[in-house]
Amino acid sequence: MSRVGQIERITQNRVVKLFCEKLGYEYLGNLKDEENNKNVETRILRNYLREQGYSEKLIERALSKLNRAVTNQTNSLYDVNKELYGYLRYGIEVRERVGENKQTVRLINWDDVYDNDFYIAEEVTIKGENTKRPDIVLYVNGIALGVLELKRSIVSVSEGIRQNLDNQQSDFIKPFFHTIQLVMAGNDTEGLRYATIETPEKYYLTWKEDKKAQDPLSQQVNDLIGKTEHILDKQLIGLCHKERFLEIIHNFIVFDRGIKKLCRPNQYFGVKAAMARIRERQDGIIWHTQGSGKSLTMVWIAKWIRENTSDSRVLIITDRDELDKQIEKVFKGVDEDIYRTKSGRDLIEKLNETTPLMLCSLIHKFGAKGQKDDDTSYDEYIDELERSLPKDFKAKGDIYVFVDECHRTQSGKLHTTMKRILPYSMFIGFTGTPLLKKDKATSIEVFGSYIHTYKFDEAVEDNVVLDLRYEARDIEQ
Repeated sequence: MSRVGQIERITQNRVVKLFCEKLGYEYLGNLKDEENNKNVETRILRNYLREQGYSEKLIERALSKLNRAVTNQTNSLYDVNKELYGYLRYGIEVRERVGENKQTVRLINWDDVYDNDFYIAEEVTIKGENTKRPDIVLYVNGIALGVLELKRSIVSVSEGIRQNLDNQQSDFIKPFFHTIQLVMAGNDTEGLRYATIETPEKYYLTWKEDKKAQDPLSQQVNDLIGKTEHILDKQLIGLCHKERFLEIIHNFIVFDRGIKKLCRPNQYFGVKAAMARIRERQDGIIWHTQGSGKSLTMVWIAKWIRENTSDSRVLIITDRDELDKQIEKVFKGVDEDIYRTKSGRDLIEKLNETTPLMLCSLIHKFGAKGQKDDDTSYDEYIDELERSLPKDFKAKGDIYVFVDECHRTQSGKLHTTMKRILPYSMFIGFTGTPLLKKDKATSIEVFGSYIHTYKFDEAVEDNVVLDLRYEARDIEQ
């Protein structure tokens, strides 16, 4: 083995040891010389499903349906991956016998992370148009969900990213990525970059723990990180801790009209903080600087509410037509229908009915001379809401209200009106604008304390947004 190979081997040995000893993954071995490595190791998955108590007939039918999707060579990588993500997240519906009701065979136990079997394999030779060999593959219950390319310190992580992208092409091992959720590359100097399938290199992300996070999982992750020396290892713990790994896959992936997306760290920790506050039913503010993915944060919170709170409905109030359309687009992109109300009257009518379950409402109106100023728009919207109220009005369902640009002075009036109309609802304010001292005091007084913050300087440090620089110039008059 060359000196270069020895250096890479040392890093890879250490990473495998990290997964086995600190993260509790089982070692499947070095699969370089194995003939039939696949993204679904049927023997492992079959044994897992037997342990879950499914009958042989159900297992056989579920595996057959899974295999048809996995081996689909006709559809795009995005479409096949989306179909398989649905099987992973919701299970596979099959009939044990013709004429019987369908039963759901669940490939992963999302409710109990430790009721799943986690594996790591290295040098996994995959035959395709051209045979390739990913450095590390992570499996859950025999299904390949993560791929990691490692590089020695003097070779850029970009090379590992490009290698992953090449492997997803038809002339390499594209079918192997049908089940893959996390695509990673790293070395000991730059650390880890992560994304999902077909993500261009410039959109790969860097994982970063949130020092403000107080949830038990974050504390456990930080304890492990504190005992680790290398930045690569620290970030792998943050992303691939068993609970974090499955949580990101289950709660923080969207298929957005042809583009599969994963959460940034600030989105993950913001949503996690919101989940805790929602359980307590305590209003508050999420302040994530502009450009840091606020609309997707809203989507993930709303989706979690709908799935975890019975009889829940979500109302999103925006004051920008662009965001209103963007929210509708993203929701529908993740197969969550959302209704855009046409007016304040339309909103009241829909709240007085049991459906739709998700609504968005736009404050600004456009007249013949263009958009009206903020104060006028808010006042007219509030007036229309109050005039549209029928006698004995009572909104149907357990309603959660998201208010965008909650720092605006007029949002206090809106909050008061909405609280009167929806007295039992929970309110979350969103803003990405630096708050002036008086706006900050007003916003906190109206909406409650901060649920989570991600400020401009943090986003600049994380390369999420570009820094602002002031350059003074003398202009000839």
